[in-house]
Amino acid sequence: MIIIKSLLLLVIGFVLLVKGADWFVEGSAAIARKLNIPELVIGLTIVAMGTSLPEAAVSITASLNGNAGIAVGNVAGSNIMNILIILGITSVITTIKIQKSTIRMEIPFLVLVSAVFLGFGMTGNRLSGLEGVGFWALFVVYLVYLYVMSQRNESDPAEDEKPMNRPVWQCLILLVISAIMIIKGSDLIVSGATDIAKVIGLSDRIIGLTIVAFGTSLPELVTCITAARKNKADLAIGNIVGSNIFNILFVLGTASLITPIPFESKFIVDAAFGIAAAVILWLGSFRKRELARPAGIFMICVYACYFVKVML
Repeated sequence: MIIIKSLLLLVIGFVLLVKGADWFVEGSAAIARKLNIPELVIGLTIVAMGTSLPEAAVSITASLNGNAGIAVGNVAGSNIMNILIILGITSVITTIKIQKSTIRMEIPFLVLVSAVFLGFGMTGNRLSGLEGVGFWALFVVYLVYLYVMSQRNESDPAEDEKPMNRPVWQCLILLVISAIMIIKGSDLIVSGATDIAKVIGLSDRIIGLTIVAFGTSLPELVTCITAARKNKADLAIGNIVGSNIFNILFVLGTASLITPIPFESKFIVDAAFGIAAAVILWLGSFRKRELARPAGIFMICVYACYFVKVML
């Protein structure tokens, strides 16, 4: 009975999270357009961050509730899943073209922040407020980079999307409603996942790395698969790379500023796999500036090995 109730909480929470994040992105993008914010900045920040809102909400809520294993596991698991599963599946469906700047700057930066995540975690076996400041400092650097790049690039990643034609006050109401949905959804997910972990004897780490990570990665999955079906898969990788950077720097940075987060020794393996996933993405796309089906199959196989390692 408890399991059924907990699973129901998970499902309801995931629905609220995904739909809330979708509405948040729509409302934010509409307001940004009305304020004449460059479209490239909208695509690389609001969209990427919007699809990471579930990770942010779940990890921060878990930290406040003392479930540090879910907080760290959610970010680590989502980042690994975003690259190896979501980009892997998308590249099996269609070849993903990758921009030169993504290969030269953004993916290497993702490798760097993934390594910083591991280094911070191994220092004192926790993520403290000081590490949170470090994450946020790198996040500000990343935002400045995106803004500078947007001034040099006239391309429009959202040029085919229909802007939301609503008054600003309606967009603000939509933001408030979506924020409530995200917060409530994250609370239900953490509660359901924690109850399941207690009943069947799984650790918070396992729950965070698998069930919660998959659920909070649904926005990225939907975005990438939709892009692939529309033959615009080249836009998907920017969302994934941006989301992964956001997960580490903003999500863990904010969570560790709220309260110190214990970093279990087992998380070293997960953080190392996160670095490996980013390196695989970089090496797989470096030569031809694309991810093709063989690379996608390899990435999915690597995740299968990781999953087996986690469950053993």
